[in-house]
Amino acid sequence: MTEAHVLQNAHWQAGILPQTGASIAFGRVRYSGNWIDLMRPTDDTHYGNSSNCSSFIMLPWANRIRDGVLHFGDAEYQLGTTKDDGTARHGDVRNRPWQIVSSDEKYIRMTFDSRDFDDVNFPFAFTAQAEYRLEDEAFIWDVSLTNVDDQPFPAGFGHHPYFVRTDTMPLVEIPTEKEFHLTQAMADAAPANITEKGDFRELRGLVDGVQLDNLLTERDLSRPVRIVYPQWRSELQMQADAIFKHILIYTDTKTPSVAVEPQTNANDGFNLYDQGINGSGVFVLQPSETISGTVRLSIHPYEGA
Repeated sequence: MTEAHVLQNAHWQAGILPQTGASIAFGRVRYSGNWIDLMRPTDDTHYGNSSNCSSFIMLPWANRIRDGVLHFGDAEYQLGTTKDDGTARHGDVRNRPWQIVSSDEKYIRMTFDSRDFDDVNFPFAFTAQAEYRLEDEAFIWDVSLTNVDDQPFPAGFGHHPYFVRTDTMPLVEIPTEKEFHLTQAMADAAPANITEKGDFRELRGLVDGVQLDNLLTERDLSRPVRIVYPQWRSELQMQADAIFKHILIYTDTKTPSVAVEPQTNANDGFNLYDQGINGSGVFVLQPSETISGTVRLSIHPYEGA
C-alpha cells in the first residue's frame, strides 16, 4: 500500500505521496492542542489516486486543453483526453511516481523525468522538481519545470489543493480584479470584469449549495489569499509567486471542501496563447531552461468578529 512521508513541526503535520505524483495526503494544523484537518484529508485506501488527495501538482499544464489539441507554431499535437469531458486535463504527472532526492522530518525534495516513461501525455521531454518544507507557521511548496528537449515548448503548472468546509462556512478573500468567463470550465476570451459570484476581493463567506467554478486573475500581489475559519479562530494565508497569474476557486459537490488553486496558465490557456489572446499565462521554455514558482501557506490567529 502507498505510504505517506510525514512532515511535522509545532504548527503543521503534512503527508506527502511521492508515488502518487508528489501529491499531498493531508495537511493539519494545531488547534487547542489537537491536530485538525485544514486540507481535505485522504482516506489511506485512496493514497494511490491523486483525484482523492488533499492536493496534487498539475504539470506541464494546469487545468484543461480543449479537445486535447495542442497547437504550437505550425505544429498540432493530439493529446490523450479524459472520458467525461473530452479534454486533456491537469497535466500528466499527478499519478506517476516521483523519486525522493532528500528528506527529513520537515522537508522532502522529489524529481520527475518524463524520459523515464514511454506513455507521457505530452509531446516534449521535460523534468520537474517538487519540494515541500515546514518553516515555523508556514507550509511551503516549490515546483520547477525544465525543458530537456531539443526544441522550445509551451507549458504551465499549478497546484490543486482542497480545503475543508466546516459547519460554520469558511470566509474567503481572493484579491483579484478580473475574471475569465468560462464555458464548460474553459476560457475562450481575455479576462473581463469580475462577476458578483466570483468577487472575493473582500472577505466573504461561502454559501452552502452555491456551486463555484471561477477563474480569477490580475492578482494584487501585496495581499494574500485568505481562508478564514471563525470556529477555530484561525485563518490560512496563501502567498503565491507572480508566475501563478490565476486563482481558480471551485466548490466540490462530492465532499465538503473548497479548492483554491494557484495556476500559471488559464483554463485552455494553450489555445488562448495560440490565438494571441491576452492573459493566457502560458510560458515558452527554451531548451535547458528552467522555470519555477513557490506557494506559501501560513496559519494565523483570526481576530475578526
